[in-house]
Amino acid sequence: MKHLTLAAAGLALSAGLALAEPREVRIASHVSEFSPLHAQSVLFAEAVEARLPGQFEFKLFPSGQLGKEKDLMTNIQAGSLEMINVASGVMKLDRKLGVFDLPWLFADRDHVRRAMAAGLEDAIRARIEEVGNMKVIGVYENGFRHVINAERAITEPFDLEGLKIRISGGKFRQQVFQNMGATPQKVSWGETFTAMQTGVVDGAEAATYGFYEQKHFEVAGYLSLTGHVYTPSFLLASNAFFDSLTPKQQAVFVEVGREITDAAYDSAAALEAKYFEEMKALIEINEVDLAAFKAATAESYADYEESQGEEYLAIIRGAQ
Repeated sequence: MKHLTLAAAGLALSAGLALAEPREVRIASHVSEFSPLHAQSVLFAEAVEARLPGQFEFKLFPSGQLGKEKDLMTNIQAGSLEMINVASGVMKLDRKLGVFDLPWLFADRDHVRRAMAAGLEDAIRARIEEVGNMKVIGVYENGFRHVINAERAITEPFDLEGLKIRISGGKFRQQVFQNMGATPQKVSWGETFTAMQTGVVDGAEAATYGFYEQKHFEVAGYLSLTGHVYTPSFLLASNAFFDSLTPKQQAVFVEVGREITDAAYDSAAALEAKYFEEMKALIEINEVDLAAFKAATAESYADYEESQGEEYLAIIRGAQ
């Protein structure tokens, strides 16, 4: 009996040790360690560890190690991946989320933060969870997007006439560039450098860190600060993973996801400033005539409002 009791105690101890093992949580992204998204994932992991020490082992997989953005979205919906941090792919879940593809939606980063705090973030979170079968942990920043090309400086809309531009995003962003005379091109991001080098495309639109990490300045001489689109980033968890957490763990994930928001924006701004500083000696960087661009693309707002309503736009305009 004594042996059985000892054996049972040993099994209980082993079970206790097993339960104490930290749970592995993968956070995957399609973009690299140069991105604000990677910095956000680090912030989140460190903050959760501080609140729930030893309960989780976060493993970060940037640079598409676990798949491209579309694949990551599919895996999070299927519950085969714990967490992801992505950007433009989320807008393809639903045309209403395409509001972020509208040009010059925000005046600057402060306008973004005011709008998010005024209710836009909560509305976006609810929409993603409704149509996407996933849990939104945080809404942060992927950045303002600009245009890089090998042909000429872009200062006014007509400067884009005839240029083949690699574009991501949905219908509304494609339409914006078409309205300005450019020819949108679908090229894998990892192949964009070669596509510019060989003339398959003349340029690309992306966030600053994308041009920096891919060294596009080696094959394109002009970076025009159009700031035409602001893209949020989205830290997402699969419903299967989130539902498997204890109530306390769920609360901490949600709280931390919101608590790191200011630090996430500050980090994104600092990274952008750093990359601009390093690139300005390597490529010609120019400002643009924003009024001319806004006038040339105004009709895209009417198209969006007619099909998707004014709910999100009213919040954004109210925060301006």
